[in-house]
Amino acid sequence: MPADYNGTWEMVLNENFEGYMVALGIDFATRKIANHLKQTKEFIQDGDNFKTKTLSTFRNYELNYTIGVEFEERTKGLDNRVVKTTVTWDGDKLVSVQKGEKNNRGWKHWIEGDKLHLELTCEDQVCHQVFKKIK
Repeated sequence: MPADYNGTWEMVLNENFEGYMVALGIDFATRKIANHLKQTKEFIQDGDNFKTKTLSTFRNYELNYTIGVEFEERTKGLDNRVVKTTVTWDGDKLVSVQKGEKNNRGWKHWIEGDKLHLELTCEDQVCHQVFKKIK
C-alpha cells in the first residue's frame, strides 16, 4: 500500500474553486454558496478499497472505489453528470480520470505531513485544495 489516507481532514485552503465550477457548468447561485463552504473529507482505506465522504453544510458526497477498477460515477449534488471513473496509484498519489462530457476531468490526492492535497481539473481549470488531518 503506497500511502495511508485513513482519517478525517478539514479544509484549510481552496484555490480556484470558482474557475473549476465554471468549467463544470455549475450554475451561479450554487457556485456562490459552494465557494464559501469549508469541507471535511473522511477516508476509510482497506488496501486498495476506499470509502470516502466529502461533507459540508450545503451538500455531502460519497464515493467508494477500488484502485484500478473502472466504475460509473454519478456526480449527484455536484454537476449531476455520469462519468466513467478509474482511480490508480501514481507512487503515493491517488489519480482519478473521469471520462464523460468534459475534457481533462479528474483529480489527484496526495499527502505531505499532516496535509492532504487535492487537485481538481476540468477543461483548462485547476483547483487546489488543502486539508489538515484532524483525526
